[in-house]
Amino acid sequence: MRVLPIATAKEVLDLLKDDLQAVEREFGQQSNSEVGVVRDIAGYLIEGGGKRIRPLLLLLSAKALGYNGAARIRLGAVVEMLHTATLVHDDIIDEAETRRGRPSANTAWGAAKCVLAGDWLYMQSFHTALEERNFHILDLLIGLTQDMVEGELLQMQKLGHLINEEEYFDLIFRKTAKLFCVSMQLGAALAGADERTEQQLGEYGRNLGLAFQIVDDVLDLTGEEATLGKPAASDLREGKATLAVIHALERGTGAEREAIRTVLADRNFGRVKHIAILDILHRHGSLEYALDAARAYAEAARQSIADLLSRDAGSAQALRALQWVPGYVTERKF
Repeated sequence: MRVLPIATAKEVLDLLKDDLQAVEREFGQQSNSEVGVVRDIAGYLIEGGGKRIRPLLLLLSAKALGYNGAARIRLGAVVEMLHTATLVHDDIIDEAETRRGRPSANTAWGAAKCVLAGDWLYMQSFHTALEERNFHILDLLIGLTQDMVEGELLQMQKLGHLINEEEYFDLIFRKTAKLFCVSMQLGAALAGADERTEQQLGEYGRNLGLAFQIVDDVLDLTGEEATLGKPAASDLREGKATLAVIHALERGTGAEREAIRTVLADRNFGRVKHIAILDILHRHGSLEYALDAARAYAEAARQSIADLLSRDAGSAQALRALQWVPGYVTERKF
């Protein structure tokens, strides 16, 4: 088995720069509705940017298996449209006022218009995917959408309540990791990969997505609004218990558990301050516990594709890039 060095950030950018720009253009073209308000909201969301990690994964998956056809650009736009649609709906549900340092779309246009714009993005993404005339691709996207919707409904049921780690991981798989998983599987499907290879790449995406969300949740607790682009500790303000909080609840004193329960129930820091919660999390090593879990999932992602390294050298650049992504996910600061 070959051992490939991990790529650098510059190598990954150089490898995918043109493709990601093409995905961005495709997203813009696919969002060009005849209805002005849809076009305006979609344009605003595209301008808001983002990491574009989901299309990046799809592109790397396809490249790792030797596929460079135009469909990778269309489906890269599809997964980003789906992701954007979920963000629109999430902001409405959470009554979020900001997103990536700007007013959220629902703040600018109102919830009613944004619900419909989000629905339009969902339907447009499927319309674009339908051009592939591939039932397996549609099956992956339908299963993904069902899981994401179910995840949002389950989370709404649990807001303000205590959950255990098993429930937490089920939620973040449905809401985040499943899209990472399917992005990798779509790249494999375009390349005509066998079922085993597609499953391996999907497992990579699943593990990476879990790591990504755990880190996101830690950053939400520890970051500052200027960096996050939204209020710090938004999850606690919305009544969401994430991994570090669950860890502290299981190990804290009675008074500490009551303080955390109070914030989750109140959905604000009126009676218990944010700094008090951070002190509890630090005292029990809960933030580091969560980051250790993220690092373990990131390494599991690398191991998921270990035997793909035996493929010919034509896929080496993409495979090296896939080895780089888990480190980027766990070391990022925003």
